[in-house]
Amino acid sequence: MSPQPNAIAVQHDDVELATRCASGDRSAQLQLFHDHKSRVHAILYRILGSNREIEDLVQDTFLEVFRSIESFRGQARLGTWVSTICSRVAFAHLSRKRPAVIDVETVPEMVTDAPESDAIAFSREAARRLYAVLAKLDPKYRIAFALHVIDGRKMQDVAALMETTLVATKSRVWRARKEVSKHARRDPFLASYLASQEPS
Repeated sequence: MSPQPNAIAVQHDDVELATRCASGDRSAQLQLFHDHKSRVHAILYRILGSNREIEDLVQDTFLEVFRSIESFRGQARLGTWVSTICSRVAFAHLSRKRPAVIDVETVPEMVTDAPESDAIAFSREAARRLYAVLAKLDPKYRIAFALHVIDGRKMQDVAALMETTLVATKSRVWRARKEVSKHARRDPFLASYLASQEPS
């Protein structure tokens, strides 16, 4: 199937912007940064569960983006390419050190059917416990779980972002789920969260 005209136009725009960035065009670099900063921040937020070091990692991601921009050839959308680099930066960060203690004020909120104030308290506590479990996992399992289960991305998309096979991605998510489920068997907060993530 041939690419749609709009897709071709977007791909051409991505390559053009990347080329301008690689040439040192400051306005193009600022455009790329502003276009994709929220995407990068969201990925890091879902993976780390805390804002404590996210801004530094956003900067690290874009340093790597601009360091590698000459290699962008348009085989994927520029946003996907940036997201892949962001996943690499997150993996390197998690591999270097133990994550900081989770700040429950900054964790992603999880939806429940409880009254609003109870739901907020529940979501923060569930998130705190979830990220405490994830912090003990191998980074590649944690990232796969965060992108698929927490961020809701398709397995194929997670595989692309993590630059691995679909089979490996499914295995990573399964291993992370298994570990989280083990804790959930004795933790009603986690059990309720996991139940809320199951397809209806």
